[in-house]
Amino acid sequence: MSETAIPRAPIALMTCESGREFAERVADHMGLPLLPTRETWFACGEGKLEIDANVRGHDVYIFQSAIGPQDQRSVYDRFIMLLHAVEAAALSDAQYVTAVVPYYPGARQDKRKGRTREGISAGLFARMLQSAGADRVMCVEIHNDAIAGMFNPSFTHLENVFLTRHLTEWLVERGLTGDVVVSPDVGYLERARAYAEELSADLAALSKERNYSVPNSVFRSTLIGEVDGQNVLLVDDIVDSGGSVVAAIDELKSRGAKDIVMACVHILFSGPAWERLSELHARSEAEGWKFSFVGTSTVRHPNPPAWYHTFEIEKLLATIVQKINSRGSVSKVQQDRE
Repeated sequence: MSETAIPRAPIALMTCESGREFAERVADHMGLPLLPTRETWFACGEGKLEIDANVRGHDVYIFQSAIGPQDQRSVYDRFIMLLHAVEAAALSDAQYVTAVVPYYPGARQDKRKGRTREGISAGLFARMLQSAGADRVMCVEIHNDAIAGMFNPSFTHLENVFLTRHLTEWLVERGLTGDVVVSPDVGYLERARAYAEELSADLAALSKERNYSVPNSVFRSTLIGEVDGQNVLLVDDIVDSGGSVVAAIDELKSRGAKDIVMACVHILFSGPAWERLSELHARSEAEGWKFSFVGTSTVRHPNPPAWYHTFEIEKLLATIVQKINSRGSVSKVQQDRE
């Protein structure tokens, strides 16, 4: 059966202020304006969002960046403002409401990790978005696919966008690949396998051991596979403080790896991350090997150094929004070659 181009409802794009830069780029690719909105923060820290346009009967897409250098708002400030926006659209009688949040906040808090007295934030945030009135939540390569099961499919659907095909082609075009694809831990092994298959490359993995009593800490990485004399493409979904990257590359270099490209979807770069990776790049130059870092625009960093490369995803998300609106195949878009 062929896909219909008849929209399910008139499309409307709007954004929270922290997601405006990303939303404007998506809107430009679609040739559509962003709806006028007013985001207000009160002196006490409360906020609200008002929509200055009619969205009754529309297919509304609301953009928000959960983390980034655009402002000083916290992840929680940004998430609560997204909830305000979703509810505003739902209460304004939108036909469909989709929250577009490329980096899903709380995605790494998807289980208790053996401790019993803590919550599961990924599920909490899913229930909050659902309660606010989101019919769909669109994310990019969410940390754990099982988070989709934290939404009640009778009310809210998780649209998890995979970048493997498109990012791999982009890496090949720029010569940012390797002879061996390495996963930084066994949890990302299946995604690393997909990159290896696209590149017809070998596959290896690191077994990463953490001390969960100390946030963002890795005390040992062990290699499973061979990298001796090979150029390496190290792939992951999230880099936060950069400690895991340094530990992984130390292990790879000790096992004889040559040049290393690190490609990651969500580049949070908190705390000492820039300093750590800048020192790593300086070390690579001193030792005579190449180090490059690739991130996507789910989190955009202004004025990055020459060794940092940004893969733009706004065009792909614009196409996916159009496919959803016209009841088309999202899977086909993710698998299509450019």
